[in-house]
Amino acid sequence: MSREWLNKKLEEKILILDGAMGTELQKLGMKPGQSPELLNLENPEMIKKVYKSYVDAGSDIIETNTFGGNRFKLAEFGLEDKIEELNTLGVTLAKEVAGGKSKVFASVSSTGKFLEPLGEYNFDQIYEVFAEQAIILEKAGADGVIIETMTDIKEMKAAVIAFKENTDLPILASMTFQADGRSVTGTDPKTAAIILDSLGVDVIGVNCSLGPEKLYGFLEEMIEVTDKPLFVQPNAGLPKLVNDETIFDMTPEYMCDYAEKFYELGINVIGACCGSTPNHIKRITDKLKNKNKVKRKEKNNITYLASRSEFVKIGSSEMVKILGERINPNAVKKVKEDLKEYRTTQIRKEALNQVEAGASVLDINVGLGTIDEAKMMKKAIIAVENVVNVPLTIDTTDIVALEEGLKACSGKPLVNSVMGKEKSMEKIFPLIKKYGAAILGLTLDEKGIPKKAEERLAVAEKIVNTGMKYGIKKEDILIDTLVLTASAEQDKVMETVKAIRLVKEKLGVNTVLGVSNISFGLPNRKIMNSSFLSMCIGAGLDLPIMSPTNVELKNALMSACVLTQRDDKASNYILYNSNVKESEVNVDTTKLPLDKQAYNCVIKGDTEDIVSILEKLLFEVIDLGKDVSEETIINSIKKENLDIIGLSALMTTTMVEMKKVINKIRKENLDVQIMVGGAVVTPEFAEEMGVFYSKDAVDAVKVAKKIIQKR
Repeated sequence: MSREWLNKKLEEKILILDGAMGTELQKLGMKPGQSPELLNLENPEMIKKVYKSYVDAGSDIIETNTFGGNRFKLAEFGLEDKIEELNTLGVTLAKEVAGGKSKVFASVSSTGKFLEPLGEYNFDQIYEVFAEQAIILEKAGADGVIIETMTDIKEMKAAVIAFKENTDLPILASMTFQADGRSVTGTDPKTAAIILDSLGVDVIGVNCSLGPEKLYGFLEEMIEVTDKPLFVQPNAGLPKLVNDETIFDMTPEYMCDYAEKFYELGINVIGACCGSTPNHIKRITDKLKNKNKVKRKEKNNITYLASRSEFVKIGSSEMVKILGERINPNAVKKVKEDLKEYRTTQIRKEALNQVEAGASVLDINVGLGTIDEAKMMKKAIIAVENVVNVPLTIDTTDIVALEEGLKACSGKPLVNSVMGKEKSMEKIFPLIKKYGAAILGLTLDEKGIPKKAEERLAVAEKIVNTGMKYGIKKEDILIDTLVLTASAEQDKVMETVKAIRLVKEKLGVNTVLGVSNISFGLPNRKIMNSSFLSMCIGAGLDLPIMSPTNVELKNALMSACVLTQRDDKASNYILYNSNVKESEVNVDTTKLPLDKQAYNCVIKGDTEDIVSILEKLLFEVIDLGKDVSEETIINSIKKENLDIIGLSALMTTTMVEMKKVINKIRKENLDVQIMVGGAVVTPEFAEEMGVFYSKDAVDAVKVAKKIIQKR
């Protein structure tokens, strides 16, 4: 019923969310470092007062005081055994106050842990943490869930899947971004929207960290890549420290003006985040309540694939993209030798070389028959994601290896493949839907590969229609019409080309093809492959599976894109032939060891765990953990011979503690450089305190190098 209510309301009007919980609780006496969720038990009247203020302000949806209610977060306060009690109270208190006037959606956020390869936790461990909370919240009577303020898209995937598998609650899912337009772990708004759309959340959003001006730009980007309803919850400006208090100075009037801009942009659900008050929400309600939604422009038939930090567009109006084929034991002998020993050295080299040569997507095939394919698939995907940023294709016939690959993949991958056989579709499609992947369908059924193009079209149609019944979007189904060798079945060559054209014309889906199979057993294969590729692009091929290091094939592709009007004004062709690289490999050159010692801690009262990222960047790190007291920090600086101390704050409620630590270091006259960062920390704050500022963990490497050079 809650999802039906949400969908009905989204068609009728703009929905109003509530505003900040944490800063409102601070005003009522919550102390820095205190667990907000514990107040559900120890001071329920305080919590009810905040709930009531937003119901009275006109919120259609209020959020529960369960933001940090997962087991890992509660464990930081020794409260993990109270997880059911605290989450249940968070919901029941809200339902009591709402009295049917407002819907009650559970607030859920990060575990504070990073998944592999950035951290030590695997997908299943994080999934189980969210699943536990999900079951409790639905049982308590929540009408929906808002998964918010997430900084890691891979953790977001685990959270969304946990709620979808264990509840029937409608899901609003929101990432938070820094001023540079990326999350702490490198995801941009478009990529986030693509991944969340594929996971099937009900509404996609952006919240926290910044004011409405920046979030407006992020939403403009999201609108370009998704048809899903969107929501926004901006901070009431950026936090400032005034007389040791965290202050947000954006007026309700200013935020209301931006709320109207959000509405005109086509945003469906509008609320506010840190520093906002019931007055902010009341102004927005008075302005927008009961307004009809603004219709957005429909999207073209584009297939999006994504890594953690990049996305690729595949479609008839786009340049033909290359799916690199060389991470395959049957294609490269050295890859095969590495796989036998569960090594990834050659896999990483092939990934780098292919992306540098122009591959937009990389196929990962580790099927050797003599190894644990599931174990190796996970290891290979993590290794490749560590060195390049392009989307991946998980290429396997092993269902266990496929699911391990889907869990390991940070973005939205392509799965290679499903056949037109009933058993194949029954096994594969549920996993595609669950993990938000795209799927490559082979025009092959129980009778084998059809001889005629029309018969292959029929198999393709069966795959597309069945996939859509499983809830997979049409644009996420790509079709491979299959290549038979010209040496053995010359009469079938043009059937493949014809089938591509028919699939594009009749089904309107995008196409994939393993081009080099055509010349197997024949001399001078490069020329034949190039000729065949051009013919297929002319018929509508969108994503050839090929080696991007093959110059002849690359030349044919670039030329064919001009001749088929997929390269406007031949701009890419001209660039390519002027010896200018079309793209550069995003290899993280900061992953180099530092000669000096660095120190990282998370300030008392906060929970942001960035040390795992720093360790992955090969810092020498002395980690005191999270929620570290001032005394512990000072004693550690005295004990260790440190060059740098890093202080991080994710929540606005702990910026005061950061200032106290900095002042104490100065008072003790300790010889250590100070670097600050975190989602709520600004360059202005760092300048005011006379310390170094880092926008994220990667930027910290650059800042640390500069500090060390000066010392």
